[in-house]
Amino acid sequence: MSRGYRIRISHPFGGLRRRHGAANASVKRWWGIATLVGLFANAFTAPALGQHIAHRAGVAERTLSWRGFPDSAEVSPDRSSADLETREATRPVDADVTQKANVPGSPSVVTLDELIAEAMRRNPEILAARRQYDMKRARVPQMTAPPEPMLSVASMGNLLPFSVQVGDPSSARIVSFSQDIPFPGKLALQGKAAAMEAEAERWAYERTWRTVIADLKVAYYDLYFVEKSTEIITRVKGLLEQLLKIAEARYQVGKAAQQDVLKAQTEISILIERLTLLEQQRARLVARINALLDRPPETPLGRTVEVKKGALPYSLQELYGMAAAQYPDLKRQERDIDRAQYAVALARKAFYPDFTVGFQYFQRPRMPEMWGISFSVKLPLYFWKRQRPALEEAAAELAQARHEHEGIRAQLFFQIKDHYLMATTAERLLRLYEEGIIPQATLTLESSVASYQVGAVDFLTLLTNAITVLTYELNYYEQLVTFQKALAQLEPLIARELTR
Repeated sequence: MSRGYRIRISHPFGGLRRRHGAANASVKRWWGIATLVGLFANAFTAPALGQHIAHRAGVAERTLSWRGFPDSAEVSPDRSSADLETREATRPVDADVTQKANVPGSPSVVTLDELIAEAMRRNPEILAARRQYDMKRARVPQMTAPPEPMLSVASMGNLLPFSVQVGDPSSARIVSFSQDIPFPGKLALQGKAAAMEAEAERWAYERTWRTVIADLKVAYYDLYFVEKSTEIITRVKGLLEQLLKIAEARYQVGKAAQQDVLKAQTEISILIERLTLLEQQRARLVARINALLDRPPETPLGRTVEVKKGALPYSLQELYGMAAAQYPDLKRQERDIDRAQYAVALARKAFYPDFTVGFQYFQRPRMPEMWGISFSVKLPLYFWKRQRPALEEAAAELAQARHEHEGIRAQLFFQIKDHYLMATTAERLLRLYEEGIIPQATLTLESSVASYQVGAVDFLTLLTNAITVLTYELNYYEQLVTFQKALAQLEPLIARELTR
């Protein structure tokens, strides 16, 4: 009786266990296919592959059963050392090892919420905008306060201060008090204009912090894509290095052409180039995030966590409505229009005179005390040089504010349409990659692996199909990040959070 050996083919199409009385060519061929497919599939981890691989598990099992293998297969102990080495070299890496570095709470991981909280505390633009608002708000009561009164002390008579000539009725010590009184309504209009200016600055502050947070989210998503690309390309590079060893071994025994080896070496060099560029991009993005957090550029930053696809629950018309009602820059401009309107009303009030009232007290030694009251009017006699040009200036400023409002509104709707199209297009492409392109490219790769085993396709075709799957997986994550960035850039426009 032959000795029984249990084999387990570790590949993403399911753990296939079979027993058979003897190892034949079919088992060996399917073993090689399974190990190569497992090698490729473990290098590509787009979410769409998980569903596709689960489906393909049944296909692989049915294929082996169709070829006449019973539920258990025995493999002869005289397996070649080359087969054992190939299976050992192509053993899948535990995915948990690569995922542990992205678990929230790990000291080497930084979440978006943590960065947002720190940006709100430390970002210089946000802090400066807040102080600007505080400054404008503190100016409001100043503009409604009446002019300061004036108290005067004087003496008439001798050169010596406060000495008078006794018996001279024109010699006296004098105390006077005066108060300027603006024409009724002027102070109220100044206060309303200042209040609108402060309110405009409040919306400017909101625009600033929302824009900074959106920039931070965009940089974070870009950093996630760079790290994910680095992770994928590193895995594929390891795959190609193992394939290079196989190609070299086949070349040495005359079963492969030298161009197979050279092509594999070239593709590995290209991946090294891409990894170098990704390293530079990550350093730049880390410096960008540190700048938003008011940190030194070289401050280390942990890895990003896995980004989950958000949702865009609003139609384009709903986004237009929310933006028209809540866009901070538009609201700021509306308050600026209100301020300009109050400025026009104040310029009209400038044609009316201001007043001054006064009170005097005269102390005359050995003579009766004297009291005096005064009333003055400031006449706008030169209104054609002062008040009228001032009114024209205020009216022009109001017209300018209204035109700027129209321009901001038009630009706002363009930005919403632009980001909305970017988000919806990325969402459709994500669905296409998940349901069509990646599964189809994976099937093509599987077919080329099987055909390569029987000599139906060459090594270059196999390599090209592997690089194609890599490209599509990177495209998948690029569209995921594009979708998230589009949502983040919509947030300042509608003053509402769409991502987290």
